[in-house]
Amino acid sequence: MAKQEKQKRQGLWRLLFATTALAGVGAPTAALAQDDESAVGEIVVTATKRAENLQDVPISVQALGEERLVELGITDFEEYAQHLPTLAFSPSYGPGYNRPFMRGVASGENGNHSGSMPSVGTYLDEQPITTIVGNLDMHLYDIARVEVLAGPQGTLYGASSQAGTVRIITNRPDPTEFSAAYNFEFNATRFGGYGQIAEGYINIPLSDRAAVRIVGWADHDDGYIDNVSGSRFYETCDFDVGCLGTGPTDENSDVSEQNYNSTDTWGGRIALGIDLNESWTVTPQLMGQQQSTEGVFAQQSGVRELGVMHFFPEWNEDNWIQGALTVEGRISDFDIVFSASRLGRDVDSNQDYADYGYFYDVFAGYGCYYVDNAGAGSVCDVATGGARLGNPINPGQQVEGRDHYDRQTYEFRVASPANNRVRAIAGIFYQLSEHQIHQRYYFSENFRDAYEVTGWPDTIWLTEQTRTDEETALFGELSFDFTDRLTGTVGMRSYRTENSLVGFFGFGPGFSSTTGESQCFGGPFRGAPCTNLDASTSEEGELYRANLQWRIDDDRMIYATYSEGFRPGGINRRGSFGPYGADFLDNFEVGWKTDWADGRLRWNGAVFHEVWNDFQYAFISTGSSGLTQIQNAGDAEIDGVETELTWVPFDGMRINAGATWLTTELTSARITGTEVGNELPVSPDLKFDFTARYEFVLGNWEAFVQGGATYVGERQTSILTLGPDNDADLLGTLPEYWIADISTGVERDGLSITLFVDNLFDERAINGRYTECAVGTCGAPPLGDALEGAYYDVVARPMTAGIRIGRRY
Repeated sequence: MAKQEKQKRQGLWRLLFATTALAGVGAPTAALAQDDESAVGEIVVTATKRAENLQDVPISVQALGEERLVELGITDFEEYAQHLPTLAFSPSYGPGYNRPFMRGVASGENGNHSGSMPSVGTYLDEQPITTIVGNLDMHLYDIARVEVLAGPQGTLYGASSQAGTVRIITNRPDPTEFSAAYNFEFNATRFGGYGQIAEGYINIPLSDRAAVRIVGWADHDDGYIDNVSGSRFYETCDFDVGCLGTGPTDENSDVSEQNYNSTDTWGGRIALGIDLNESWTVTPQLMGQQQSTEGVFAQQSGVRELGVMHFFPEWNEDNWIQGALTVEGRISDFDIVFSASRLGRDVDSNQDYADYGYFYDVFAGYGCYYVDNAGAGSVCDVATGGARLGNPINPGQQVEGRDHYDRQTYEFRVASPANNRVRAIAGIFYQLSEHQIHQRYYFSENFRDAYEVTGWPDTIWLTEQTRTDEETALFGELSFDFTDRLTGTVGMRSYRTENSLVGFFGFGPGFSSTTGESQCFGGPFRGAPCTNLDASTSEEGELYRANLQWRIDDDRMIYATYSEGFRPGGINRRGSFGPYGADFLDNFEVGWKTDWADGRLRWNGAVFHEVWNDFQYAFISTGSSGLTQIQNAGDAEIDGVETELTWVPFDGMRINAGATWLTTELTSARITGTEVGNELPVSPDLKFDFTARYEFVLGNWEAFVQGGATYVGERQTSILTLGPDNDADLLGTLPEYWIADISTGVERDGLSITLFVDNLFDERAINGRYTECAVGTCGAPPLGDALEGAYYDVVARPMTAGIRIGRRY
């Protein structure tokens, strides 16, 4: 405990050093539009569902405005997460699979399709786009701003905004003037290949009351992970008789490749803005994207740096389209907003899963189940005395995935005049999400017919399910100005959620198991042989928020907030586990927003204490055939400090900085392997980001130089720390790292040219770590103790240098 306290004190001193000696470090406030009163400018956000100056919003909001997004060269989720210290993420298989977290509210979720809802909600304009396995990894271009609302946003944003909300706000059609732009980027990655980006938009006024805005992009990111040539010997082992000394050997010459993990992204957006009259505006929008990836985005332990040794094709096709409608108007003095959206997303994939077969065959002793149709006299028949028939086949598996998401959302809200002494917002929200899940685990050779899932050749496991999540809510907030400078706000959300899961999962008829065909009770389900799962659960309740805001003067404000957030409970696939309940987050926060030095220095921040009750934890349950189990695992407390700073020491120079410091602790533990006092995983104890930019005149050009650095501290990988070969010991701690970026460029008459180097010192930053099989099986199985090839480190893209050329009209 003394060591933990020392580490906490060291973390606090590092935070204070970061925010003072370095003029603060971390997420920039935003690229702010300059005004006449403040050198650092202002930004208008809609975090409270009203348009307000960021400095007047009494909650913790970090925002990256359009200009700042362009300055930093941000085009995707990982890039803006780098510059927002309150935001952490857990990457795994590549683009489209990143899971965001805020303020340390993470238990180590594995992102399983039947797992918990995310704790951070993601919005595109007014519409939620949160999905379970991973967020939509949309290309960011022509974006007005990215808002990050830290802490529970349950009253206004509901489920999956338990720890915070990310809002991506697009630029709207403008009927007042024509505008257009395009950008090209060419880059090269060390140890990798060449990448290109082309993007552009055009805004066309159709009349003085209508305009259309069309946006498009194409992005190729070449790979930097090599699939190295090699072979693997699968010695056949059986848990009754041990290893036989024989077995198949596989080699990967047909799939080995340099720069294995390439990504190609195409997409577009079209929006129509119509001002029906002075009071009413209608904005329909259609946005879609297709993203194709090859390979994996991690290096494999036991191979080499930036390398894996995989044996089967790996690819991912992620296609989505969203139609949205926003109607805004005014009746008398009341503002009315109605928004509706429909999101469809299809993800098709094939993954190498050879590690799983290797460790279960050789070390766990299941090799004599991975056999062909041979009868008596076969290798396994002789070895086991007739208990098991068949000759061993290559046990390396592949996973065929097909996921279809369909989400409908509707919200209607009314707001009273913002300048009234008493003002209110009230609304109703409804969403319905359906996820059709297909996962087929199959062999490349002739698997024994008796063990196959019926109707699915060479298939050892099949998941064919439909998951449905539904939420209905009423919400409202009431604000009262006690004086011109003191305002109180209370809010409430009343909700009802329902989660259901129906379909088939498991083995074929040849296995005696608590899953699969041996547990069928209903007829065929969407191509599966039968139905063995049909369950639902529902919950209802209320969330509350209270806030007191004191405007000390026109440039300084402090506030105190109590807020609540939640995630709905849900169904475990295996019925004997039972459903898991909702978890709740209580937030106690004091914050400040201040401008100093005649508007040249802005310092915002918050100190918070959060209590996470009955938190959900997803893990591979021992003896459950490798099934993910979700359980309410205990309680935790989180203390932290967030701070951000923008400083203009002299004309042309701007420093953006910020930091988040966290200390987390389990206060109760209800599952085997955890203990009170453990830290929560995923989020670092300290994260900060610093950027300095100097703009000057160079001949007839406006020029700039810019540099920045991001620091991410150590991160735990699991809360399971007890017992032999526990997850935390086997996966270890993710090390701290620095990422530095530099750029320089010129601009004249709308033409801009930028040279940049990202990851300047080629840091091999580890953002995540995962394994393909149950960690205990990989680490210390009954028949062996090797960890070879058992885990994968998701690393940052190596040093990348390039040029951007853009033109605005």
